[in-house]
Amino acid sequence: MPIVTSLLAGLIFGLGLILSGMADPAKVLGFLDLAGAWDPSLALVMAGAIAVGLVAFTLAKGRARSLLGLDMQLPENTTLDRRLVLGSLLFGIGWGVAGFCPGPALVALGMGEVKAAVFVLAMLAGMGAFALLERQR
Repeated sequence: MPIVTSLLAGLIFGLGLILSGMADPAKVLGFLDLAGAWDPSLALVMAGAIAVGLVAFTLAKGRARSLLGLDMQLPENTTLDRRLVLGSLLFGIGWGVAGFCPGPALVALGMGEVKAAVFVLAMLAGMGAFALLERQR
């Protein structure tokens, strides 16, 4: 059952990204273009996502098990360290250059976007490099 629920949640998330236009890098880059033709729609999508996430995480904090009966696995570390800040900056730079972040990139890849394929390959290479560096630590 958790696999089916995960699949349905992913499909709904992907559909939401398509309907909101967030799988289109031009829409994201329009949001980041503060000095030009700024498009505020991404801010509205983010606000909606934050509102839903806030409610969900608030409800989840009081539970030991999920609605599917699985153990809750919420992050416990709240430390802002150098690695987190540098990783966030790198993520933001990549997002601003490509117009993609991982979720929308996978949706766009499924839609046959060549730019998304390049992004996903670069993302996987970065994940592999991180895993190698972590093993050496």
